[in-house]
Order: sequence, then structure tokens, then C-alpha cells
Amino acid sequence: MPTDPETTAPPAAPPEPIQSLVRGLAVVRAFDGDHPRLTLSDAARRSGLSRATARRVLHTLVTEGYAATDGRTFRLTPRILELGFAYLSALGLPAVAQPHLEALSAQVGESTSLAVLDGDQVVYVARVATRRIMSVGITVGTRFPAYATSMGRVLLAGLDDAAVDDALGGDLVAWTPRTVTDRDALRAEIDRTRARGWAAVEEELERGLRSIAAPVRDAAGGVVAAVNVSTSALDDRDLEREVLAPLLACTAAISTDLDRVRH
Repeated sequence: MPTDPETTAPPAAPPEPIQSLVRGLAVVRAFDGDHPRLTLSDAARRSGLSRATARRVLHTLVTEGYAATDGRTFRLTPRILELGFAYLSALGLPAVAQPHLEALSAQVGESTSLAVLDGDQVVYVARVATRRIMSVGITVGTRFPAYATSMGRVLLAGLDDAAVDDALGGDLVAWTPRTVTDRDALRAEIDRTRARGWAAVEEELERGLRSIAAPVRDAAGGVVAAVNVSTSALDDRDLEREVLAPLLACTAAISTDLDRVRH
């Protein structure tokens, strides 16, 4: 019987990455909240590139309007947000969730956020802040390790066991004395989150900070995002007693609206 060349041919090798794009993204990632302005030397060091390569990337970013320079230092411009907004617009989540986050924040009097999972980190994609609750500012795009956050544990609980093991495979840093860094203990917390449908974290990311989170689900029941309420005012029992029910109502409403928008 003749063979079908389409079924017998070896799989095509994945295309080689475009190195110039890889280097450009490395330079963009070199900027953050603690490093909003970089010299050429800073950009080269933080991106792991040579000065010559970093210089070409930076001047390309300036030419295209994604960065600006005063002749000595470089900074990203608001146009860089176009890259993230393309993802957020396609996702649909922030626009759907924002009014629900605002209503939840007004109801409980605390800050609320929406995040998605990116590897082993949570990425904030929408937020309503009532006050500054951490020593670092939290904005759209802020990242934290998933294992140390309530939203992260909710998002990890939506994965299968193999994906959870991958997400917990890196270094687990103790952000505070209360941060859980034992992998077996973290897996137990994730199993507990799966069983009860929400997660609470007390002073694991920063002293005095407590948060409670619940999942946003798609029509098939998969976890696509998480919403949290964060506070430095309520203790763990008050957080569960006063915030859990409104939080679950909020995530259910976002899930319903998201399904409507996508269908």
C-alpha cells in the first residue's frame, strides 16, 4: 500500500527565533518600576547584551517612538503600552472585569485586582486601588511570583499537576518569614484551593498584607483569570467573613459577562 507522504514526513523543525527581536525585547524588559531611566551601560548590563547591540536597539526604539532620550539616559514612552494593549484588547478581560472590580471595591472598601498567569508569575491586567497597600506600587503589568500570592494559587489550582510542578520548579524565595517555600506544602495549598474554590494568603508577599482570591472561569469551567481583594486593615478571619461572599459574586458575574462577550 503506498504511503502518504504527509503522514510519513518528519515533523518540520521549529523556525529559528529572530535574534534582533529577541534582543529588542530583552532591552524593553530591562526597564521597570525601579529602573525607569537607563544609561546605555545600564541597558546593556540589565539585558545581558553588548553595548553596541544595546545601542542599536535603544536607538531603534527611539526612532519608532517607543523610547526617548535626553542624550544620556533612555526611558520608555507611553507608546510602548500599545504592545500590551493589543493583548489586553484581544483578551477582553479588563474591559469586562473593570466595572465589577469597581463595584466590589466600593462594597468592601478595599483594593481589588484582576490577574492572569504567565509561566510562574501573575500579571495584573486590571486594578482598583483604594490606598497604597505595598511598599512597591502595583499597576497594570505588575508581576509577582504565583506561589506567594492568593491570585497565583487560584491560577495554579486551575492547572493540571504536571503544569503545577513546572510552575514550582524554579527558585522559591521567602519574601517574608511567613512565605511558604516548601514545594510539598505549596502543592497541599493548591489542592486545598482546588477543593474550596478560593485562596487566602496572609503576609507571604509583604508584612501586613493579606489577600483573598477566587477564579474567573470560561464557559467550559477552565480558570482564565483571578480576582483578589487585598488589605492591610482586616485580619484573616475578617477577610474571609466580610469579603469572601462579595468576591465570589464578583467572579461569577465576570465569568458570566465574559462568556456573553465571547459568544
